[in-house]
Amino acid sequence: MTEAPRRTALDALHRALGATMTDFAGWDMPLRYGSERDEHIAVRTRAGLFDLSHMGEITLTGAQAGQALDHALVGNISALAVGRARYTMICREDGGILDDLIVYRLGDEEYMVVANASNAQVVLDAITERAAGFETTVRDDRENYALIAVQGPASPAILKSVTDADLDGLKYYAGLPGTVAGVPALIARTGYTGEDGFELFVAPADAEKLWQALTEAGADAGLVPCGLSCRDTLRLEAGMPLYGHELTTDTTPFDAGLGRVVKFDKAGDFVGREALTAAAEHAETAPPRKLVGLIATGRRVPRAGYAVTVGGAVVGEVTSGAPSPTLGKPIAIAYVDAAHATPGTEGVCVDIRGSQEPYEVVALPFYKRER
Repeated sequence: MTEAPRRTALDALHRALGATMTDFAGWDMPLRYGSERDEHIAVRTRAGLFDLSHMGEITLTGAQAGQALDHALVGNISALAVGRARYTMICREDGGILDDLIVYRLGDEEYMVVANASNAQVVLDAITERAAGFETTVRDDRENYALIAVQGPASPAILKSVTDADLDGLKYYAGLPGTVAGVPALIARTGYTGEDGFELFVAPADAEKLWQALTEAGADAGLVPCGLSCRDTLRLEAGMPLYGHELTTDTTPFDAGLGRVVKFDKAGDFVGREALTAAAEHAETAPPRKLVGLIATGRRVPRAGYAVTVGGAVVGEVTSGAPSPTLGKPIAIAYVDAAHATPGTEGVCVDIRGSQEPYEVVALPFYKRER
């Protein structure tokens, strides 16, 4: 028998708001509340409110928690200052990506790893296994957090109205404990939309109160509830990779153009070092394919798995594609042979159901907010 999808603490609220729900990584999640285009534009121009409680939180505590993460992940996690966060990855011994992660250092001996929902158990199991022998405790905290994100240019003002935390002093990829609308929270300046914004980790029992308070605080600013559909088009415009699309166990961080997250100069060995050293050298001398952006000259939308062609020959594959509300054109991210990956390369098409549709090769991201 197939297990019923899990529900977040905000499930009843989503249904009351008329959300279209979908099964995502074993969770029943809101896909959209109305128009996904309107939700997308709200985040780009005002603010949007997201339920991200399907993400997987894993906490490590103890004197060697940082060293355990240095061994388990590709980043130099022990060098992270208390209160800061870092984007990183966990790789297999052969260099293939198991997941991309954000790690928060909550204290001298406490770190929180946030994994994608689809990989949370895999990441928990891998970190638990790799932390053996280190003086640390690995704790599955998935049941202890709900995660609400407020994203968009109006998000700082909205959040300021319901907290006395120092948001002005909170840098990008940093977090601090505080109280939001009377609810204890970890306030993180992180997100997956390409906009300024915050992610709020709270107890599941407090999630509905916080959502309602943010909804009221953002009413005059045009804040709207947002689903997974617009979250995907927002991250696509911002050139942010999605696990299972741009990142897989068959790709290394260097294949994805994210080799900067691999820190070879950190102390001690880490899982995948040897394979990633070879991948780094190969990416520098003779990369087989590169991750690029594609912008349509027509109106047909590419989807993941569609072939990228030149003169009828396959030279790559689309990993993500969608209409871009900001650009007003279909866009895609694709792995393309290095010979055809330079921005402006002519003759590049996407095979959309047998029709060779012309696309312009561009550097990622498609969209970058003004800071």
